[in-house]
Amino acid sequence: MHQTKNQTIQKYLFCGNENYATIEIGVKEGHEMSTAVILAGGESKRMKRDKMELRFKAESFLEAAVKKFSQYFDEVYISLADVQKYPDIKAKRLADEYRGCGPLSGLHAALKNTQDEGIFLVAADLPFADPEAAKRIIVLAGSSDISILADNETRYEPLFGYYKKTVLPYAEDALQTGNYKIAALFDKVSLRMVSKAELGSLWNEKLLLNINYPEDYERLLSGNDSEKY
Repeated sequence: MHQTKNQTIQKYLFCGNENYATIEIGVKEGHEMSTAVILAGGESKRMKRDKMELRFKAESFLEAAVKKFSQYFDEVYISLADVQKYPDIKAKRLADEYRGCGPLSGLHAALKNTQDEGIFLVAADLPFADPEAAKRIIVLAGSSDISILADNETRYEPLFGYYKKTVLPYAEDALQTGNYKIAALFDKVSLRMVSKAELGSLWNEKLLLNINYPEDYERLLSGNDSEKY
């Protein structure tokens, strides 16, 4: 296969067959990179329609996420099962290497195919996800391998968190052994749980609100005039 400068050929696995996708990888010399990866490869089974095309304040969920995070991060990728989807979205694409394995496959592809020492992972169905809060979570990671936000002692959101390259071998092992929960990685690496208090004014009660069901979307639309985004 032909390969041009600043491209990589990525193999992905699905039902025993090997396929390939070409993705762009950008490098800025002399600059410490910050990379965000927006998860957009879900099947939207609970919503019963494609969540990435749902509109909120005149933009689709995916459009809004790419726009917001592009203002604060040097590199923004969208993670997809099919890199040909959403052709109108202007962002670099990452194809899942392990198909049908949920968000863990997106995390794996992101860690394997980006250049930064870590990536901020965010689900596109978090309409109030704040890139400034994301940057704060990265800073608070310190030497930890994973840094995620917990809004109380029992609830945390793996799909709004920072993951270093050191997590990659554990993600690969989990995928190969059929353990597809990102939370399964937590006891294998150093984990930093960021509290609401540590976010200070960047915390708001809808920061981790995700939209899974039709009724969630209806509630979102009914109160969309009072929120930041």
